[in-house]
Amino acid sequence: MTLPSADAHADLARGGFAFLATATSRAWLERSGALSDWDALAESWNGMAHDEFMADGGRYRRRRYAAFRADANGISREAHQPHWQGLDYNKLNGGVARWFEPMPATIASGPSFQAILAACHFLFASLRPEQNWHIETHQFRIEAKSGEAGQPTPEGHHRDGVDYVLVLMIHRENIARGVTTIHAPDGTELGSFTLEHAFEAALVDDHRVFHGVTAVEPIDPTKPAWRDVLVVTFRVA
Repeated sequence: MTLPSADAHADLARGGFAFLATATSRAWLERSGALSDWDALAESWNGMAHDEFMADGGRYRRRRYAAFRADANGISREAHQPHWQGLDYNKLNGGVARWFEPMPATIASGPSFQAILAACHFLFASLRPEQNWHIETHQFRIEAKSGEAGQPTPEGHHRDGVDYVLVLMIHRENIARGVTTIHAPDGTELGSFTLEHAFEAALVDDHRVFHGVTAVEPIDPTKPAWRDVLVVTFRVA
């Protein structure tokens, strides 16, 4: 296992965030394990249930969830549990225990997903050499329709209340916009980029910066439109 690149590691360490292009990100993951079931992983975003905890009443988000633990014995899946964020971190949907559909075991234990977890573990532990981590993983699909934009981050610019975050692009279908912006705690914009292609990724030091994503809209309003990403968070246990 190795770091994604010297530049990305330095950007994350010094500035609190980094953007990974497809070639860099894919090569990084492949050094941590085979991506032989990537197509099955991407396909697993289909058929997810709606997120029933949207305080804005939106029906634009579908979601699955799984929690893991990293320790001296490696990475293991934890029993299914609710996702919790305090209102300090998520003023829209925080403050309640949110139960989401569990990620299928065949996907969570597959080589592609395990490579993602291993790569993140190696990277984040290189920045903060802790042994025990609580890991949360989220499959998100944000849908958009004519006259109804989808909101990847309806809570606005935010922190997740963890140590580090990976946002990995899986697929975009007929989607415009969705610009990721990174901000200092005082609101100053530090950078922006759009995850457009599979494997493109954002790495975030959640202690140092806020992040958010602009609304997404269909390019052709007569056709289905969606944005699929995997979010992985690491918090020292």
